[in-house]
Order: sequence, then structure tokens, then C-alpha cells
Amino acid sequence: MNVIVAKTAGFCFGVERAVNQVYDQIEHGTGTIYTLGPIIHNEEVVRDLEEKGVKVLASREELEALKEGTVIIRSHGVGRQVYDLIEKKGLHLVDATCPFVKKIHQIMIKQNKEGRRVIIIGDETHPEVEGIKGWGDDRTLVVKDQDQIDCLPLVPGEKLCIVSQTTFNYNKFKDLVEKFSKKGYDIITLNTICNATQERQVEAGHIASEVDAMIVIGGRNSSNTRKLYEICQNKCKNTYYIQTLDDLDPESVNSVRSVGITAGASTPKKIIEEVHTNVRAVKRV
Repeated sequence: MNVIVAKTAGFCFGVERAVNQVYDQIEHGTGTIYTLGPIIHNEEVVRDLEEKGVKVLASREELEALKEGTVIIRSHGVGRQVYDLIEKKGLHLVDATCPFVKKIHQIMIKQNKEGRRVIIIGDETHPEVEGIKGWGDDRTLVVKDQDQIDCLPLVPGEKLCIVSQTTFNYNKFKDLVEKFSKKGYDIITLNTICNATQERQVEAGHIASEVDAMIVIGGRNSSNTRKLYEICQNKCKNTYYIQTLDDLDPESVNSVRSVGITAGASTPKKIIEEVHTNVRAVKRV
């Protein structure tokens, strides 16, 4: 069996940086360590951190109840009000926001000052988008699909700045921008999808188009993994979405000649290697 593992599979720069900062606090920090939400969308990593004493804050109310400790902002980032709250309470802050997400926060501030309404292309319920929106003003809008565009409270000639969730599907982003451009708005478009995401999506689609079966590894709540799955499924009907090796049915790849493997930005290298080793062994049974 021919098994192809995507070179871009696994931790991206922002995720690896955030995870390393948590482990650094475990080793060198003092007091209780908290993360605002799971540090990444991977249950294996979050479980390991919890075993080492790291606690996950699931809501703003839980943050407001803290009296001391270290609060780590995950790679997704947060809105301006969360920083203000942490400072007001005198908590120790470790900011693990991905630099590419931080860049969008700065864009929001700049474009609002210049009088433009910012349109965020992305999933409004995703923590990264919630954080980005938290740096905008009350005019900021979030768009995920083309049907929403016709319903937006915009007027012809309005000054807009379009940005994107860093993990959004690049082709969908282009399609949405094209529809906006036909509406007669004064638009500045800034493609803020990170290069790692684009490369990962392009490579995944290329591999999926050449194999008999495709395996996409990542957490259930991982937005970027879900998008990889959608891209691969479009190219290869035998595409499987798994979190760990335990989710893989060996029979699904037992009768094929070639298998591709990719993984989301929150998937540890260890899990990818376990799946790779197991898939290679299937044909030998």
C-alpha cells in the first residue's frame, strides 16, 4: 500500500507556540495556571495539561470569579474587554495569541479609525472570530456564506474593509469577496488567511485527488480540520475524519491501493505517526 502523509500536517506555528508557552508556565511559573478555553482543539493535549494542573476557564463568569493566578490567552485570541478585565483583576497574563491573529486585531483598530466598516469572513461562533470582532466597533459584521451578503444592512458606496478568519477556506473567501465587489461598495480586501492554512488546504486537496482513501485527523471542534475534511471529501469520496487512532476502522482502508493522511493545526505529531504506522500495517495482516 502506498501511504502519503502531508508535509504540512500537524501543529502550525501559532498552535505550537501557544502549547509551548503553557508547558513553560508549568515548569517555571508560580500559582495556578488557567487557559481561557482549551488551549487548542485537541482533547489529548488538553487532558495532558489538566493532569499537570492546568485549569480551563469555560466562561467569562469563571474569569471574573478569579482572585489570583496566571491566565493564558490561547492562540485564537480574545477581544479588548477581556484584556481590560484581566488587568483590572490584577491577574498574571500570558498572551499566546497567534501573531497572525494579532495582526487582524490591529487591522480592525486601524480601519475603524479610518471610518471603514469591517466585514469578517468566517464563522461567527468560532473563538478566533469572536476575539477579532471584539476589536471592532458596533458596525462590524461577520459573513460565512453568500446568502448572508444580500441581507446585510449596507448601502451602495459604503466604505468596507474585508478580512478573514485565519483558517477559512481560501476558495470560499475569494468567492465571497467577488460577490461583495459586485455590490458597488468602496472595498479594501485583506486576505488574512495564514499561509500555513492555505498551504495545508492546497496540499490536502492535491493528495486527496490522487489517492483511493483519505484520512483527516483532528479534534471534533477544530474549524481548520473540518475545512480540510470538506476539501478532501470533495476530491475523494472515501474520506474519513478521525480524532485518534481509536477512531480508525482498519476495514475502511484494507482494500485500497493508496491512502493519504493529513491533519489539522491542533493535531500532535505523535497521533499522526500512530495513524501512519497503523495504516501501513493494515495490508500486512
